[in-house]
Amino acid sequence: MPTSARAGTASFLLLHGAATTGAIWAGVRRELGERPVLAPDRPSCGDLDREVAALRAAVEEVSGAAGAGPVVFGGVSGGATLGLAALAAGVPLAAAVLHEPAVGSLLPGLLAPMAAAFESGGVTAFGRALYGASWRPSDAPADPGAVGRDLAMFLRFEPAMPRPTPGPVVITVGERSPQARYRAAEVLRRELGLPVRVLPGCGHAAHLEAPGAFAALLLETAGALG
Repeated sequence: MPTSARAGTASFLLLHGAATTGAIWAGVRRELGERPVLAPDRPSCGDLDREVAALRAAVEEVSGAAGAGPVVFGGVSGGATLGLAALAAGVPLAAAVLHEPAVGSLLPGLLAPMAAAFESGGVTAFGRALYGASWRPSDAPADPGAVGRDLAMFLRFEPAMPRPTPGPVVITVGERSPQARYRAAEVLRRELGLPVRVLPGCGHAAHLEAPGAFAALLLETAGALG
C-alpha cells in the first residue's frame, strides 16, 4: 500500500508546549488537510501525572471517533516532553514526532535561559526566549499562572525509556536551533535509542516556522505504520 494511503488512515494528536495553546497548531492542521486532528489545550496544572492522564484521555477521544485509525502524536517543546512521558507511561500512541523535548539531568542547564527569562521578564520574556520572534504574547494561555506551573514541571522532568510502539518515535531538532538543542537530541539518541531528524527552516518553534515540514514528517511517520 502506498505511504500516502497508509498515512490517510491515521488520526493525529498535536500537543502544545508552555506559553501557548492548542491554537498554535493552525498552520500544521492546514498542512494535514482533511485528516482527523485533535489539538487540545493542556491543563497546564504543573503535575506531570495529571498532564499525562489528560493526554491519555485525548488519545481515547481520538480513538473513539467513528472511523478513527491509529493515533500519531506530534509535540513541540513541552508538548514533546509530555509525549516522551506518555510513551514511557504506556499511553497507546502508534507513533510520534517529538520536536526538542526537555531532557532533564541528561543535559543540565538546557532550560536555564528560559527560566532566567521568566524570572526577569515574565511570560513575554519567556515566550520569546523559548520560541523566538515568531511567538506573540497573544499565543499565551489566558491563565496567568499557567506558564510558571509548566516551567516548574518541565524543570523537574526526567526522560525514561519509551515503551514499544507500532510505528517510529522520532526526535527532531530545528535547523536553526542552538547547539544545546542538538546536544539534547543526541543524548536522547544515545540514551533512549531514538532516531533524530533535523527539520529545515526552523528553530524551536517548528509549528510556527515550518508547519509544512512538521506536517510532512507526521505523514511520513504515519505512513511507516504497517
